[in-house]
Parts: sequence; C-alpha cells; structure tokens
Amino acid sequence: MIVRPFANKLLVVAALMPLAGCIRFGAAPPPSLLTIAPQVQPTVGTGQSSATGRSIVVEVPAVPQSIAGTRVPVQATDTSIAYIKDAQWAEPPARLFARLLSDTLTARAQMVVLSPAQSIDDPSATLSGELRSFGVDATRREAVAIYDATFMPAGKTNVEKRRFEARVAVGEIDAAQSAVALSQAANQVAQQVADWVAAQR
Repeated sequence: MIVRPFANKLLVVAALMPLAGCIRFGAAPPPSLLTIAPQVQPTVGTGQSSATGRSIVVEVPAVPQSIAGTRVPVQATDTSIAYIKDAQWAEPPARLFARLLSDTLTARAQMVVLSPAQSIDDPSATLSGELRSFGVDATRREAVAIYDATFMPAGKTNVEKRRFEARVAVGEIDAAQSAVALSQAANQVAQQVADWVAAQR
C-alpha cells in the first residue's frame, strides 16, 4: 500500500496532538504586572531651567541579586528568600525606584533632573546608591524599602552618604497587598531622600 505525502502529514499531526497540552514554553505570565504609584509628581506644563534651578543626575541604584529581576522577594527567615506567587514588577525595581526618585526630587525639592548626557555641559549634583532591600519581611509582615544614598554636590568632590528605610504593614502576603505596601514604602524613602538632598549645599 502506498501512503501519500498528505497522509503522512496527518499522521505526524495526530501523533503530536496528545503532547500539545503537556508542553509549555516559559512560565505562564501573571494576571497583571505591578508598578510604583508616585505620591508626588511634577506638574504638567510647568517648565524648569538649570540656569535658574539646582540640577541633579539620578543614577539607577545598584541592587543585590534577590531584587535584580522582576519578582517580589519575601524574607522567610534570616537565611532564606522566597518569592510571592503571581507578583511581578513591570520592570526591575531599580529602574522603578530611580524614576520615583526623579519625580519626587522634581516635585518636592524643585530640582532639575538631568540625564548623564545632559549634565556634561552643566555642573550638576549626582545622586547614586544601592537599593539594599525592596521586598516583604514575612517574620514581621512588613514591606521593606532600604536605600543607601550617595550624594555628590555640584562642582565638589566631597561625598555625603545616608541610609533611608521605610516599613509598611502588610495584611496578606500576596501580590496585590504587597505591591501597595511596597509602593508606599518606596514613596516614603523617596520623600526622605528629596528632603535630605534639598538641604545639601
């Protein structure tokens, strides 16, 4: 009996169909992605000029490996870290936090935030640092944001450093409640940093 090429294709497809429900390429995406909601933002339409205002460059903070990705870590014990199910940031926390710092410095400290390229011909202050913690402490049921800030004033070589920390209670350690609490903690830290930077000369 001669099997036609078309019949051969049908046999291959039929053989693969039982496997279709077993194979998954990559993890299933979460129902939604999380982000930080800024509590203060620059006013739409309001102009700024580095000629009349203080300018600053905000660098994306360094982070430990536990928060280098987009998952939300939970400190289960002193020596173990897990991740919250279905909780994933829209982008890495370091970038979300840097953007929050920029908006808060603009709105709260009235500073002109420049990119590194824009600051080449403009003597600007620099804010850098490390986002040491941005997750949930399961033992205390708190969202925790810890930022070690490094500030270099414009045109100077001295460096000022300070640690900022905020903790917000979490009712349930799930994606929704943890994201809200972490957003609040991040805003508290950003506002503390903005007030500190504004006082530096």
